[in-house]
Amino acid sequence: MTMKILICSDIHGDLDSCKKALEAFKKEGADKLLLLGDILYHGPRNDLPPTYAPKGVIPLLNEHKNDIIAVRGNCDAEVDQMVLDFPIMQDFAVLELDGLSVLATHGHKFNVSCPPPLKKGEIMLHGHTHIVKIEEFGDENFCINPGSVSIPKEATPRSYIVYSERTFTAKDFDGNVIFEKKF
Repeated sequence: MTMKILICSDIHGDLDSCKKALEAFKKEGADKLLLLGDILYHGPRNDLPPTYAPKGVIPLLNEHKNDIIAVRGNCDAEVDQMVLDFPIMQDFAVLELDGLSVLATHGHKFNVSCPPPLKKGEIMLHGHTHIVKIEEFGDENFCINPGSVSIPKEATPRSYIVYSERTFTAKDFDGNVIFEKKF
C-alpha cells in the first residue's frame, strides 16, 4: 500500500493558509502532512502574512500531531517547539517512498547550490524560496519545491504538493495542477 503525503512549506503563522493546507490534506486523502519549515514566525525579510495569527495555527497543527512530519526552517526556533506537539527541530528527514530515496529539508542550508551528499537519482524536497518548481541537478537528482502556502514569490500561487505512487503533483489551492513528475 502506497502512502499519500501532502507536502507544504512556509506557513509563517498565517491562519488562513494553515486552514487551507489542512483542508487540502483532508480533501486529498493524505496519510501524512510533511511540513518543510517556517511554521509559526514570518521572519524579518517577509511582510506579515494576511491573517498572521501563530497562536491560532498552533492548535490546528497540534490536532494533527500524529499525521505530521516536520523539518526546521530558518524562522523556526526552540520556543516554537515548546508549543508544538510534534518534532520540528531536525534539519532534514530521509524518507523511503515506494523505492524512491527522498531527503526533505527547508532549503536554507541544503539546496541546489549547496546540496547534501546525494546518490544518483535521489530526490531533495525543500521550501524556503517560496517558489513552486522542479529542477534537475547533480547526478540525475531532482529538487522539488512546493512553494509557500502563505507568502508566494515571483508571481507563483500559494501551493502545495501531493505525493502518491512515485508521483509528485504541485497544485494551487483551487486544485489546478502546476506540474506533475512521475519517477
